[in-house]
Amino acid sequence: ATNRVDVLDPALLRPGRFDRQIVVDAPDVRGREKILAVHAKNKPIGPDVDLPRIAKLTSGMTGADLMNLMNEAALRNKSHISMAEVNESMERLMAGPERKNRVMNEKTRRTIAFHESGHALVGHLLPNADPVHKITIVPRGRALGYTMSIPDEDKFLVSRNEMYDELAVFLGGR
Repeated sequence: ATNRVDVLDPALLRPGRFDRQIVVDAPDVRGREKILAVHAKNKPIGPDVDLPRIAKLTSGMTGADLMNLMNEAALRNKSHISMAEVNESMERLMAGPERKNRVMNEKTRRTIAFHESGHALVGHLLPNADPVHKITIVPRGRALGYTMSIPDEDKFLVSRNEMYDELAVFLGGR
Protein backbone atom coordinates (compact mmCIF):
# COMPACT_ATOMS: atom_id res chain seq x y z
CA ALA A 1 0.00 0.00 0.00
CA THR A 2 1.21 3.50 -0.76
CA ASN A 3 -0.02 7.03 -1.01
CA ARG A 4 2.69 7.76 -3.59
CA VAL A 5 1.82 5.74 -6.72
CA ASP A 6 4.15 8.00 -8.72
CA VAL A 7 7.24 6.53 -7.00
CA LEU A 8 6.35 2.86 -7.62
CA ASP A 9 8.53 0.93 -10.03
CA PRO A 10 6.63 0.73 -13.36
CA ALA A 11 7.33 -3.03 -13.41
CA LEU A 12 4.88 -3.43 -10.52
CA LEU A 13 2.11 -1.80 -12.53
CA ARG A 14 2.45 -3.84 -15.73
CA PRO A 15 -0.58 -5.93 -16.80
CA GLY A 16 -0.84 -9.15 -14.83
CA ARG A 17 0.93 -7.83 -11.74
CA PHE A 18 -1.07 -5.38 -9.66
CA ASP A 19 -4.01 -4.79 -11.96
CA ARG A 20 -6.19 -2.95 -9.47
CA GLN A 21 -5.58 0.29 -7.77
CA ILE A 22 -7.96 1.18 -5.00
CA VAL A 23 -7.98 4.86 -4.16
CA VAL A 24 -8.87 5.73 -0.59
CA ASP A 25 -9.51 9.45 -0.27
CA ALA A 26 -9.28 11.45 2.92
CA PRO A 27 -12.53 11.09 4.90
CA ASP A 28 -15.37 13.58 4.63
CA VAL A 29 -16.78 15.36 7.68
CA ARG A 30 -19.02 12.42 8.70
CA GLY A 31 -16.13 9.99 8.28
CA ARG A 32 -13.84 12.21 10.35
CA GLU A 33 -16.46 12.39 13.10
CA LYS A 34 -16.69 8.58 13.22
CA ILE A 35 -12.90 8.22 13.20
CA LEU A 36 -12.60 10.77 16.02
CA ALA A 37 -15.20 8.82 18.02
CA VAL A 38 -13.10 5.65 17.64
CA HIS A 39 -9.94 7.41 18.82
CA ALA A 40 -11.77 9.16 21.67
CA LYS A 41 -13.42 5.95 22.87
CA ASN A 42 -10.86 4.88 25.50
CA LYS A 43 -9.71 8.37 26.46
CA PRO A 44 -11.01 10.59 29.26
CA ILE A 45 -12.96 13.10 27.16
CA GLY A 46 -14.22 16.24 28.90
CA PRO A 47 -17.83 17.42 28.54
CA ASP A 48 -16.79 20.42 26.40
CA VAL A 49 -15.24 18.30 23.63
CA ASP A 50 -17.39 18.65 20.52
CA LEU A 51 -16.45 15.88 18.06
CA PRO A 52 -18.70 17.20 15.24
CA ARG A 53 -17.00 20.61 15.57
CA ILE A 54 -13.54 19.02 15.53
CA ALA A 55 -14.54 17.05 12.43
CA LYS A 56 -15.49 20.32 10.69
CA LEU A 57 -12.19 21.95 11.68
CA THR A 58 -10.04 19.08 10.43
CA SER A 59 -10.91 19.13 6.74
CA GLY A 60 -8.34 17.21 4.71
CA MET A 61 -6.99 15.20 7.65
CA THR A 62 -6.64 11.45 7.28
CA GLY A 63 -7.49 8.80 9.85
CA ALA A 64 -3.84 8.73 10.93
CA ASP A 65 -3.85 12.53 11.36
CA LEU A 66 -6.99 12.32 13.51
CA MET A 67 -5.49 9.53 15.64
CA ASN A 68 -2.38 11.67 16.11
CA LEU A 69 -4.57 14.66 17.04
CA MET A 70 -6.41 12.75 19.78
CA ASN A 71 -3.21 11.14 21.10
CA GLU A 72 -1.46 14.52 21.19
CA ALA A 73 -4.43 16.01 23.07
CA ALA A 74 -4.33 13.14 25.56
CA LEU A 75 -0.67 13.87 26.33
CA ARG A 76 -1.43 17.46 27.36
CA ASN A 77 -3.62 16.73 30.40
CA LYS A 78 -3.55 13.54 32.46
CA SER A 79 -7.02 13.83 33.99
CA HIS A 80 -9.14 14.54 30.89
CA ILE A 81 -9.07 15.95 27.38
CA SER A 82 -10.77 19.32 27.01
CA MET A 83 -11.52 21.27 23.85
CA ALA A 84 -8.55 23.52 24.71
CA GLU A 85 -6.19 20.52 24.50
CA VAL A 86 -7.71 19.46 21.19
CA ASN A 87 -7.35 22.98 19.77
CA GLU A 88 -3.75 23.26 20.97
CA SER A 89 -2.95 19.84 19.48
CA MET A 90 -4.58 20.80 16.18
CA GLU A 91 -2.49 23.97 16.00
CA ARG A 92 0.65 22.02 16.86
CA LEU A 93 -0.02 19.54 14.06
CA MET A 94 -0.94 22.22 11.49
CA ALA A 95 1.58 24.96 12.32
CA GLY A 96 4.22 23.34 14.53
CA PRO A 97 5.14 23.64 18.19
CA GLU A 98 4.66 26.94 19.98
CA ARG A 99 7.91 28.87 20.52
CA LYS A 100 7.22 31.28 23.36
CA ASN A 101 10.92 31.61 24.09
CA ARG A 102 11.62 33.42 20.79
CA VAL A 103 12.74 36.92 21.76
CA MET A 104 11.25 39.69 19.62
CA ASN A 105 11.32 43.41 20.12
CA GLU A 106 8.16 45.50 20.08
CA LYS A 107 8.75 46.76 16.52
CA THR A 108 8.96 43.18 15.20
CA ARG A 109 5.87 42.10 17.10
CA ARG A 110 3.96 45.10 15.75
CA THR A 111 5.06 44.34 12.17
CA ILE A 112 3.94 40.71 12.55
CA ALA A 113 0.59 41.90 13.97
CA PHE A 114 0.03 44.21 10.97
CA HIS A 115 1.03 41.40 8.59
CA GLU A 116 -1.39 38.88 10.13
CA SER A 117 -4.12 41.52 10.37
CA GLY A 118 -3.74 42.09 6.63
CA HIS A 119 -4.35 38.40 5.91
CA ALA A 120 -7.35 38.36 8.25
CA LEU A 121 -8.91 41.60 6.98
CA VAL A 122 -8.66 40.60 3.32
CA GLY A 123 -9.97 37.11 4.16
CA HIS A 124 -12.90 38.59 6.06
CA LEU A 125 -13.85 41.04 3.31
CA LEU A 126 -13.65 38.74 0.28
CA PRO A 127 -16.80 36.72 -0.44
CA ASN A 128 -15.03 33.55 -1.63
CA ALA A 129 -12.34 33.31 1.05
CA ASP A 130 -12.52 30.69 3.81
CA PRO A 131 -13.59 32.09 7.21
CA VAL A 132 -10.79 33.17 9.53
CA HIS A 133 -10.60 30.80 12.49
CA LYS A 134 -7.65 32.21 14.45
CA ILE A 135 -5.02 34.94 14.26
CA THR A 136 -1.89 34.92 16.40
CA ILE A 137 1.54 36.49 16.61
CA VAL A 138 2.83 33.71 18.85
CA PRO A 139 5.51 31.92 16.80
CA ARG A 140 4.87 28.29 15.85
CA GLY A 141 7.19 26.09 13.85
CA ARG A 142 8.94 28.33 11.34
CA ALA A 143 6.18 30.97 11.31
CA LEU A 144 6.43 34.16 13.36
CA GLY A 145 2.63 34.27 13.50
CA TYR A 146 -0.22 33.00 11.37
CA THR A 147 -3.80 33.46 10.32
CA MET A 148 -5.70 30.17 10.22
CA SER A 149 -8.63 29.99 7.82
CA ILE A 150 -10.80 26.89 7.81
CA PRO A 151 -13.53 26.17 5.25
CA ASP A 152 -17.11 25.79 6.47
CA GLU A 153 -17.41 22.50 4.62
CA ASP A 154 -15.25 20.04 2.71
CA LYS A 155 -14.24 21.29 -0.71
CA PHE A 156 -13.79 19.02 -3.69
CA LEU A 157 -13.62 21.74 -6.34
CA VAL A 158 -12.31 25.28 -6.21
CA SER A 159 -13.65 28.01 -8.49
CA ARG A 160 -11.52 30.62 -10.21
CA ASN A 161 -12.93 33.32 -7.91
CA GLU A 162 -12.06 31.25 -4.84
CA MET A 163 -8.50 30.90 -6.14
CA TYR A 164 -8.24 34.65 -6.75
CA ASP A 165 -9.56 35.38 -3.27
CA GLU A 166 -7.11 32.87 -1.75
CA LEU A 167 -4.24 34.59 -3.57
CA ALA A 168 -5.47 37.96 -2.32
CA VAL A 169 -5.53 36.63 1.26
CA PHE A 170 -1.96 35.34 0.87
CA LEU A 171 -0.86 38.78 -0.37
CA GLY A 172 -2.97 40.59 2.23
CA GLY A 173 -0.09 40.50 4.67
CA ARG A 174 1.95 42.67 2.35
